[in-house]
Amino acid sequence: MRKFAWAARGVAAASGAMLLGALAVPASAAAQGPEPVGNNKCTSVREVDSTVVDYSSSGLFETVFRSATDRRGHAFLNDSRNPGVWINLGLLANAPTCVQGTAVSVTEEDPGHLYVTLLASDGVLHQAQCVTTSGAPFTPSTLPAACGTGFTAIPGTPV
Repeated sequence: MRKFAWAARGVAAASGAMLLGALAVPASAAAQGPEPVGNNKCTSVREVDSTVVDYSSSGLFETVFRSATDRRGHAFLNDSRNPGVWINLGLLANAPTCVQGTAVSVTEEDPGHLYVTLLASDGVLHQAQCVTTSGAPFTPSTLPAACGTGFTAIPGTPV
């Protein structure tokens, strides 16, 4: 019976030490959920942006394009014609690896253009211009062709 009591005290001590360590971690570190990127850590917050196409000449009437980031610095695009599908913008050439912010806008002409702008952790804005001529929604396989050369850094970004 003494052996069992000794083991129980050992488990209680170990549990208490683990709890103390968990409580000692700053809340901000736990909430950020940073993921290492090379030797640096990518700390990002969730962000979302959207734009609406309200012209019908190319079959894009009332299409909503949404962009979002996650806490790991990844950016995603959603086309409302393809509900529930979020395309990782890392599929596009020259996409930044640690995204802090995102924005989308669209032109209302035929052919239309979707502009996706990403703010990288180093403060540089990167923009992709994607053609929206088709009535078909963007998918992970069609987005790279629609966006041509992918992202280009915007020179002289003041951030």
